Amino acid sequence: MNIHEYQGKEILRQYGVAVPRGYVAFSPDEAVKVAKELETAITVVKAQIHAGGRGKAGGVKIAKNLDDVRTYAKELLGKVLVTHQTGPEGKEVKRLYIEEGCPNIEKEYYISLVVDRATSRVTVMGSAEGGMDIEEVAAETPEKIFTEVVDPVLGLTAFQARRLAFNIEIPAKLVNQAAKLMLGLYQAFLEKDASMLEINPLVVTGDDKVLALDAKFNFDGNSLYRQAEVRELRDLDEEDAKEIEASKYDLSYISLDGNIGCMVNGAGLAMATMDTISYYGGSPANFLDVGGGANAEKVTAAFKIILSDPQVQGIFVNIFGGIMKCDIIAEGVVAAAREVGLQVPLVVRLEGTNVELGKDILNNSGLNIIAANSMADGAQKIVNLVAGEVKA
Repeated sequence: MNIHEYQGKEILRQYGVAVPRGYVAFSPDEAVKVAKELETAITVVKAQIHAGGRGKAGGVKIAKNLDDVRTYAKELLGKVLVTHQTGPEGKEVKRLYIEEGCPNIEKEYYISLVVDRATSRVTVMGSAEGGMDIEEVAAETPEKIFTEVVDPVLGLTAFQARRLAFNIEIPAKLVNQAAKLMLGLYQAFLEKDASMLEINPLVVTGDDKVLALDAKFNFDGNSLYRQAEVRELRDLDEEDAKEIEASKYDLSYISLDGNIGCMVNGAGLAMATMDTISYYGGSPANFLDVGGGANAEKVTAAFKIILSDPQVQGIFVNIFGGIMKCDIIAEGVVAAAREVGLQVPLVVRLEGTNVELGKDILNNSGLNIIAANSMADGAQKIVNLVAGEVKA
């Protein structure tokens, strides 16, 4: 789960991390009101969307007076901002962050915290190349990125934080201040169950302050049951409607750009199914794992979510029944197909617990459902059907 920059900075304030003053605004009038309250010579008007690269896309404006604030607010609100992370469709700006300017920046740095799967530990990364895409730095000058691997028992130590500050060339007189800020970042990351926290840029100012000028949080969705405050920050306007609907039924669903809908049980099998479809020349429209304990209602919901995608021209159901029984899957598929009026080819491969019962339910449904004997057979059949090479 992602949140907006202004929400991230509010969390950081709770942990003593220095950030510029600012408030959210939903209209030009609110933007001007906030700017008046800030009483700064320079005001920054920032578009709030769940994507990086806003500055390069024209989503960050520097206002020198209240008229500028109003002009920029009118320009940005309702604008579709296209960045390298939004894709060509972009995202509509529905809120702004009005923040005090920071005119005396001496140097920009990069700091982030991530969970490193290779070590199964939190890793703090830093670089003197702040304000740039860290991917470019990693590709072109990897020696400029420094890391500190955090011991889960000890946590991020003051020594590690100071060492990282020295490595990224924070001025010596500000190393302790920077280290304190890093320790606050780590505490926020840990206590809020974040999976990623990025500050780009972290800045040093002419009056010897170390500030987090940006804040990007990503949270572990599996932890939200115990993170009520974080859960309240969710902005549904920034998420795919199908993914929102899937979360209501505890379905693991991710939209993709293809035209073959997939319904599978088990993340590994889902990935293998997508790979097999791609191998035979098809393009998956989604990742969807119904899980091991699904019932007919859950399967029906999953099927309807797949069909709500206008790109879907065919569906492949691939189920290996262990805990998940094949007859339950079959009942859900039949119920959903009847309810929505299935108009696209449907290939079903069932194997495992109650497989014969499941096949009987499908065969006796009266629906045009094509059986597959294996994952490869099913993938090939749905690819051919969507391509129009065989008749359904």
